[in-house]
Amino acid sequence: MSSPSKRREMDMMKLMMSDYKVETINDGMQEFFVEFNGPKDSLYQGGVWKIRVELPDAYPYKSPSVGFITKIYHPNVDELSGSVCLDVINQTWSPMFDLVNVFETFLPQLLLYPNPSDPLNGEAAALMMRDRPAYEQRVKGNLIRLHC
Repeated sequence: MSSPSKRREMDMMKLMMSDYKVETINDGMQEFFVEFNGPKDSLYQGGVWKIRVELPDAYPYKSPSVGFITKIYHPNVDELSGSVCLDVINQTWSPMFDLVNVFETFLPQLLLYPNPSDPLNGEAAALMMRDRPAYEQRVKGNLIRLHC
């Protein structure tokens, strides 16, 4: 890779070629929205979320900032800000990862395997641990299907 900006361009193109709906902000490649579908065989299947991605100047050496714009009820997503608690994005990011990894692996794993012991949404974590059927009902009741 010759430069972070070339890598940013390549990763954006790869994401768009992977059939994700990508909407740039201010016609740049630094900030954009991605339409993300809930993974199959999860409580979130059938839901669609708008995710905001911001790439730092040092990307891919520094991780992208990823947050849910569309509300989601999940122990590891802050309900107000949409911030995500995900080690691979926050602490263990590597330049070997790319944007497609975020949407095809990291976010689906987050939704498939919530971690209530490290919550950003304490209410969702407590409900998940205390009353799993009620938690599942709440998740399914809050699914949003975007029609963009």
